[in-house]
Amino acid sequence: MSPTAIPLPDLAAVADFGSAVARQLRVGDVIALSGGLGAGKTTLARAIIAALGHGGEVPSPSFSIVEVYDPPAVRLPLVHADFYRLADPREAEEIGLDDYRQGAALIAEWPEHAGGFAHEPACLSIALEIAEEGRQAIVAGGKDWHGREPWR
Repeated sequence: MSPTAIPLPDLAAVADFGSAVARQLRVGDVIALSGGLGAGKTTLARAIIAALGHGGEVPSPSFSIVEVYDPPAVRLPLVHADFYRLADPREAEEIGLDDYRQGAALIAEWPEHAGGFAHEPACLSIALEIAEEGRQAIVAGGKDWHGREPWR
């Protein structure tokens, strides 16, 4: 799918977009969130997790690296990972990322620090940028996202 720009002028727009992504999310999918510090990656991740049904606090996994959410708290098993602190992509393997991903969807912040996921057919890449009004998301999906575009 060709990259599409989605305007996110305020928190309500981020929540709406997060809900749209959550509605389309399946086990095996990867939501790869990239962008600079303060671009809104964790805010969007929290919106997706809330839309999946989680009613509690959603801590940033910046220090733990991985947070796991299981049904019935969420609609499907989910792994939320923040790879910012990884110095080498091999560290993702060392923490057991493949084991965490088994039977779950993955939200990956700073995906490039883990070697990236855009090559995977079930990856929805979302690059967040600060725009004139709020933020914008540049979204591109692998072939498994064809027909599931969350902005349609």
